[in-house]
Amino acid sequence: MTLRPPSAIDLIAEQFSADFAELNPVEATFAGLAGHDHQLGDYSPDGLAATAEVHRRALRELAQAPVADPTDQVTLAAMQDRLGLAVELYESGAWHADLNVIASPVQTLREVFDVMPTDTADAWGDIAARLRLIPQALSGYQAALRQAAARGQVAARRQVEECIVQAAELAQPDTSFFVTLAATGAAGEVVPTALSHDLAVAAGQAAAAYGELAQFLGAELLPAADVEDAVGRDRYRLHSRSFVGAEVDLDETYAWGLSELERLTTERRAIVAQLAGSEASLADAVAVLDHDPRQVLHGTDALQRWMQETSDAAIEALDGSHFSIPEPLKTLECRIAPTESGAIYYTGPSDDFSRPGRMWWSVPTGVTTFAPWREKTTVYHEGVPGHHLQIGQSVYNTDQLNTWRRLLSWSSGHGEGWALYAETLMTEFGFMDAPADRLGYLDSQLLRAARVVVDIGVHLKLSAPAVWGGGRWDADKAWRLLRATVSMDDASLRFELNRYLGWPGQAPSYLVGQRLWQQARAEAQAEQGSEFDLAAWHNRALHLGSVPLQVLQQALRGDSAA
Repeated sequence: MTLRPPSAIDLIAEQFSADFAELNPVEATFAGLAGHDHQLGDYSPDGLAATAEVHRRALRELAQAPVADPTDQVTLAAMQDRLGLAVELYESGAWHADLNVIASPVQTLREVFDVMPTDTADAWGDIAARLRLIPQALSGYQAALRQAAARGQVAARRQVEECIVQAAELAQPDTSFFVTLAATGAAGEVVPTALSHDLAVAAGQAAAAYGELAQFLGAELLPAADVEDAVGRDRYRLHSRSFVGAEVDLDETYAWGLSELERLTTERRAIVAQLAGSEASLADAVAVLDHDPRQVLHGTDALQRWMQETSDAAIEALDGSHFSIPEPLKTLECRIAPTESGAIYYTGPSDDFSRPGRMWWSVPTGVTTFAPWREKTTVYHEGVPGHHLQIGQSVYNTDQLNTWRRLLSWSSGHGEGWALYAETLMTEFGFMDAPADRLGYLDSQLLRAARVVVDIGVHLKLSAPAVWGGGRWDADKAWRLLRATVSMDDASLRFELNRYLGWPGQAPSYLVGQRLWQQARAEAQAEQGSEFDLAAWHNRALHLGSVPLQVLQQALRGDSAA
């Protein structure tokens, strides 16, 4: 592919990326932008204001910039959408009040260490430097939460309570993640004695800072927190636009979610009958699989090997047939995460691929057996053709896309929607034909459909169907639906529910995003008829990078150079 010369819009995007990374080093590390691993951002009101101003300045410059070609058209539309929504969220107070069980500074200030290199003394020096800055970062974060609380903006009570638990765990002087991380460095061969001491001191300070955060949350935020989980229609609409990357009719989407629950439940009953008999329940089918030695893995070593083998096999099978996978993307590392939340997630490669894409499995304490039939579809979601192919392709496309398009642009509807669409693709390609694997896929789809119903239903205070208790949706009715619908242990399912309640609009973006991806594909098929080439369509869509879904749909209807 011919190298595309940078345009005026590309230069604005590059400057924004550099300014954003300087103010937000944690996000820079996650994105794979080098040079910021020793830094932490300013999470105080002043720091948030500075980041918002960088967004506003870029928007002003974009409004005056000439559009050189179709690629510029996509960049302009995507940046105006993403940056504009970020400013709206800032002005709404959402940045200052950012506290939830999965994706707020409480978690990201710890999680960033998972993706930092540890193979040299300099890398461990960056870790020590970043650990030393955690007390300052958490102090600024508390100032932002305090300012939001003064305006009456406080996360719901259950979010505050769960974050207190998480912070307290990170504060334990002997078992804190930070203390364990420092001990790992000291035990290695690349860390000199003086640096080992620095790591231990900095880790202790980081743990103590999380202890102070836990105290702050309990003493100041918890008394001001509302027991009400629902955020209401206006706030929800803003968050939904941000996560989906498109405006959707929330009431229609809720009704569609209910219909998807019914459709998928009917399909799952047929698979249950195949596995355990026509009168069998889901529990009966699960019991059959749990007693099948081929469907049980013992220990995290076996789990990691299975993840890697399943991922590698998918890459080998799909490359050259359904996708053209660039050489750097053929490496995907599967790892057991150092945390114990139960989450399975993906972290993308660095800009130069020196850090490869990685799939992580966070195994809760005490869990020693694993059911591959449940999670084969998840490997495809996180790996290939899911996030690894999607995100890695964007990183790889240096000839056409600027840094923002490749590394910083993200909307959950596009990203998670593609990954869920990728799961469905693997059923279409014949990789999920075994009844056990099909059951796992349907369980995954049912979870995502339940998310649509629960998330929109609770936060918009809609009426629940009589089968789930009638009246207004609340956490108890949502719990009843999830337990009856999804085959998942109670601890993991409770975390799922708490996540939906505290992160409005994010969870539905998976299935809503898949729906919009499928609509875009159907539109292209209808237009092109017998000339439609699915592999070419996928290739074109992925080369656009992660753009808001409404921008994706517009670009796929337009000039192919976009």
